[in-house]
Amino acid sequence: MRVTFTVNGSRESVDDVWEGESLLYVLRERMGLPGAKNACEQGECGSCTVYLDGAPVCACLVAAGQVEGREVRTVEGLADGGRLDPVQEAFVECGAVQCGFCTPGLIVQTHALLARRPDPSDAEIREALAGNLCRCTGYEKILDAVRLAASRKTGAE
Repeated sequence: MRVTFTVNGSRESVDDVWEGESLLYVLRERMGLPGAKNACEQGECGSCTVYLDGAPVCACLVAAGQVEGREVRTVEGLADGGRLDPVQEAFVECGAVQCGFCTPGLIVQTHALLARRPDPSDAEIREALAGNLCRCTGYEKILDAVRLAASRKTGAE
């Protein structure tokens, strides 16, 4: 089947999508957008988090056919041309990136958090990121990055 949807602001079509193919597979393998990572394929780790019609979802759990006519935004789509999104910048500056496997999902989830809650408490940050697993950082640098991005968003830096 052919699936046509908007990805990072660009209308795209993908041919020969099979019935059980995930959005994650289409993004990574068919469209060359490797940002969302393939880790658990069960929606447990959050490394494949993308926006679907403005809401964060695990791309591994979304059948590709379900995105027909819809809008997907990946971690690549957060950057504005050559300029990183403030959340992406904060993750780099705070050293919240180690192996990088969980990073795209954490960035998308943080971006969504700060869109709805510009100045979250530590408890709200932890709750929002609870579905995103990291095996390398111990989370402290990730929390620092979220706090930095929030302070920049609110101008309280």
